[in-house]
Amino acid sequence: MKQLILAPVLGALMIGSGPALAQQVALNGRPVIEAAQQLKSGEFLWAPELSPEGPGLVIVNLETQRAVLFRNGVPIAASTVSTGSKGHETPTGVFTILQKNAKHFSSTYNNAPMPNMQRLTWKGIALHAGKLPGYPASHGCIRLPHKFSELLFGATKLGMTVVITSIPAVPHDSATPGIMEASPESTQQLANAGFQWHPSRSSGGLVSVVISAADQRAIVMQDGAEIGSAPVRVDGPLDGGMAYVLEASDNEEIRWKKLQFSGTGGGMEVGEGEGQRFDAPLAFRRDLKTLLRPGSVIIVTPESLKAGSPGSPLDVIKEEGSGG
Repeated sequence: MKQLILAPVLGALMIGSGPALAQQVALNGRPVIEAAQQLKSGEFLWAPELSPEGPGLVIVNLETQRAVLFRNGVPIAASTVSTGSKGHETPTGVFTILQKNAKHFSSTYNNAPMPNMQRLTWKGIALHAGKLPGYPASHGCIRLPHKFSELLFGATKLGMTVVITSIPAVPHDSATPGIMEASPESTQQLANAGFQWHPSRSSGGLVSVVISAADQRAIVMQDGAEIGSAPVRVDGPLDGGMAYVLEASDNEEIRWKKLQFSGTGGGMEVGEGEGQRFDAPLAFRRDLKTLLRPGSVIIVTPESLKAGSPGSPLDVIKEEGSGG
C-alpha cells in the first residue's frame, strides 16, 4: 500500500522522563493562541469546551516549539513540544495520522517506550510523550508532555491532518482553493483535458490532493490509495508549500483554512487573484468536489512528486515500510 509522505525519512526517538513535569495551565479568559505563547517547557492548555464537536487539525510549529489543536477551526488546546535536533530535523509538511498505539515501543532505539504514539510516516516521524528539555532534542519525532499526549490521543482519529511548519503564523480563513473553482482565466487550456479517476480503488476515508507545480500534475489519495490524477498548471512562482484544509461544510457552505508549511512565509493571507492561479480539467474538479469532507487537504508544492527527483529532498509517495 502506498502512503502520502511529504518529507524525508528520519529516525525515531528515544524518550525518558523529562526534567519538566507536565502541567496543565488555566486559560483564565485568555485566547488559546495568546496563552500558548506564554507556556513554559512541559506546560499545556486543554479547553475542549471551546468547540465540543467538529473535525480536528493539529499544527506543530518548529520555530515556536508549540503544538495547537484546532476543532472545527477553533483552537481548543496547545502544548510545548520538543522536535528534531540539529542533523535530525523534524520535516515540515502536511501529514495524516496513519496509526495510533497507546503503548508503542521503538523498533529502532532499543525498544524505547513511546507512549501515546501517533504515527505520521511509516519510517520515523510520530507524535508521542517524551522529554521536553525546552529546546529541539529529538531524532525527528514530536515529543509531548505525557498528560497532553494522553488527551490528544483521545481527541484524534486516523486520517486526521497534522501540519508541521517552521513559519510562526496561525491558519487564516481562506476562500475556496482555486483548484476547486473554475474561472475563465484558469480553465482555457486544460478545461477538457483527460485525467485518471478510479474511486473504486479505495473503500473510503479522507481525501488528500497533492498538486505539484514542478510536475504540473495533481494526485488524489484516499485512505492511502491513489484514486486519481490530472494535469494542473499553476500560474506564477510558489514561495514554498501551502495547504488548504476543509474545516466545515454545513448547509453547503464550505470553509477552508490556509496554511503555509515551507518557504519564507510572512503570513497566511489569501492573495488577490489567488483563486485564478490553477488550470485543471473541469470534470476533474467536479468529481473531486464530490469526495471532499471535513479534514480533507489540498496541498500545493513547488517540489516534484517523483521520489528522488534531482534537486528535491522530498519523497512524496513512498512504499509502506516498518515503523520506528
